Amino acid sequence: MAKRKKKDSIADFWLANTLKALWIGFGVMVLIIFLYVFAVKGDWFGLFGGMPSVKSLENPENQLASELYSADKVLLGKYYRPNSNRTPAQYQDLSPNLVHALTATEDIRFDRHSGIDPIGILRAMAGVITFNRKGGGSTLSQQLAKNLFNTRQEDFDGALLKRIKNNDIKTIIQKSKEWIIAVELEKNFTKEEIMAMYLNTVDFGGNTFGINVASKTFFNTTPDSLEVQEAAVLVGLVQAPSLYNPVRNPENSKRRRDVVMGQMEKYHYISEAMLDSLIDMPVEVDYEVQNQNVGLATYFRTVTGNFLRDWAEANGHDLYGDGLRIFTTIDSRLQTYAEEAMAEQMKALQAKFLKHLEGRQPWIDENKEVIPNFLETSMHRTRLYRQLKQNYADDPDSIEIVLNLPKQMTVFSWEGEIDTVMSSMDSLRYYKHFLQSGFLAMDPHTGHIKAWVGGINHKYFKYDHVKQGKRQPGSTFKPIVYATAIENGYSPCYTLMDTKVTFDIPGDKKWTPQNAGGKYTGQQMTIRRAMANSVNSITAKMMQKVGPSEVVKMAKRLGIESDLEAVPALCLGVNDVSLFELVGAYSTFVNKGTHISPFFITRIEDKNGNILQEFPPKTFEAINEETAYIMIHMLKGALEEDRGAALGLSYEVKVDNEIGAKTGTTQNASDGWFIGVTKDLAAGAWVGGDDRSIHFRSWVSGQGSRTARPIWNRFMEKVYGDNETHITKGPFPRPIRRLSVEIDCDQYTDIANVSDSLEIEIPVNNINPDDIR
Repeated sequence: MAKRKKKDSIADFWLANTLKALWIGFGVMVLIIFLYVFAVKGDWFGLFGGMPSVKSLENPENQLASELYSADKVLLGKYYRPNSNRTPAQYQDLSPNLVHALTATEDIRFDRHSGIDPIGILRAMAGVITFNRKGGGSTLSQQLAKNLFNTRQEDFDGALLKRIKNNDIKTIIQKSKEWIIAVELEKNFTKEEIMAMYLNTVDFGGNTFGINVASKTFFNTTPDSLEVQEAAVLVGLVQAPSLYNPVRNPENSKRRRDVVMGQMEKYHYISEAMLDSLIDMPVEVDYEVQNQNVGLATYFRTVTGNFLRDWAEANGHDLYGDGLRIFTTIDSRLQTYAEEAMAEQMKALQAKFLKHLEGRQPWIDENKEVIPNFLETSMHRTRLYRQLKQNYADDPDSIEIVLNLPKQMTVFSWEGEIDTVMSSMDSLRYYKHFLQSGFLAMDPHTGHIKAWVGGINHKYFKYDHVKQGKRQPGSTFKPIVYATAIENGYSPCYTLMDTKVTFDIPGDKKWTPQNAGGKYTGQQMTIRRAMANSVNSITAKMMQKVGPSEVVKMAKRLGIESDLEAVPALCLGVNDVSLFELVGAYSTFVNKGTHISPFFITRIEDKNGNILQEFPPKTFEAINEETAYIMIHMLKGALEEDRGAALGLSYEVKVDNEIGAKTGTTQNASDGWFIGVTKDLAAGAWVGGDDRSIHFRSWVSGQGSRTARPIWNRFMEKVYGDNETHITKGPFPRPIRRLSVEIDCDQYTDIANVSDSLEIEIPVNNINPDDIR
């Protein structure tokens, strides 16, 4: 009995001491862990590397793409740096299918832990010990910590981390940081916020960041509309974006998708029957990478981007990372119709142009002879040539070899992209055969630009022909001459004789503006009919009456900012202007004489919706209301006078409608123009070659009524066919006050200017005899 008691006491002693030792050991271990956590968190002695500040944890910053919206709230495009193409989504924007797929696959205990999942950690440790690393221990909160703060970059390495060569030890320290940050995130945000933040920071591959962009890129949808199989594909990408990319690796993507759906079934988010039905489906995507060459308003987005960069720099913002929201005046429906109208007309016109050339080169001189060395001269203006010049400064033969070396490339065609083999010279020759175009439409009463199409294809032709490009306007400048005359008291019914008029030029030279076809009818006609028929001789006579300097002043008041020479030839549009300027000038007539500078941004907000700046229209009275209305009446002559330049518009556009318009065609048909106005819209189109020497050999084939007018006409057909645009047909509003001059020319005859029927000589000081007709 005594021996038994002694054994019991010894056992009790050892048990007590063992428990005490374990307790002390546990305490020491807790203390060590406690000290380790504090050491890592506080970066003691600079050993472990920095940690995010409390402020950054409470308000984590992320590079966000700035978004460009149309007036009807359609996303037009984004501005972002590589690796920052993301747009934030809120939790309520997430499909339950997506939330379930993510939690079932990545963190099934997400709702039950506080940033660290002990069970997951134990599973991961067991995997390390048994060399079976099938499951990781990172929670969504830890993964978010890594995504937000890039904890595994060298910037976060301290002295100890930089010296450690063992990757496992380095990983433990890095994981420790993520645990600490994850716990802090859980303190500051709800589970829903963490879920949304995580999905907003995930890299889905191919410069696609965040669930909003991924949904759009892979399935052309939004996160709230993702189906089960679509959500499973995207969640599958989280583990390895390249390996499971559904476009590049569809088989891998399907296998991973099926695993994700299997997890959803395992945790009862979907039924076994649904899994069986979905697992047999192939991976179907609607893939389109977002960039500046695809989508609506590509040229407009580039032009706007240039403005926004300057604005952001001047106002202390980062266009490519601050997540700005820019609201524009563009109407997505009108923009779509403008792009469709241009594509339809230019595709048909290009076919006519190539057939018309009959295999001949399109670059020709005044005598219709092919310009020698045209391609070589054009190549010297390219970036490629400048680069080769730097690389082979003293070796022109090497430059020649490189330029003529065949290589694989993809080229534009109206039938779709073509994969082919060409040299750089061949490519230049090919592209110089294409006609180019520009189109602009605006609301004349607000100055809002509604549609902007700068060219035929932004991917292959970057040059913007709306504002960046300037060409001779030809006869589309004539209304500015006549507006000067109307302001000076001339009536639309004022008559002149269509006869030759000659200007003396210094140096015993003369310049005689020719009518189309080089003939004069000898008829006396009203200036309204003369403008409608684009009679050069009568426009020149009116220029003589009002004076070139007054016409320049009128043009400036109407919004023409380009340099203009105060010479008689200005009446025929010899100085280069942009389509942007011309449409703005014509809109003044519709807006009762008040000029509103065309503009395209209404306001800019920060990522939280706070308004940073609003952009009110810039307005001023350019001409009085009477002059503006009379000019509308003059422009209506294009449809109401015999042989008016707009009579060829379709019945659908003309019926029950009032339209003012003017065509323009420059010398040798290098440029074709059409500007048209209605009570609701001012719009214009330009068509021509990259170079003035590229054009139809026939002036008739290249005139504005055949090249540019069809674009305007087709655009208006589409606009009037859509009631949701709220753009309707109807008359222009008349002034309340009675007009001071007569405009009904059928009842009014001016017999006071018979002398104008005589051939006259007009001396001038400065004129270019080579100016256009």
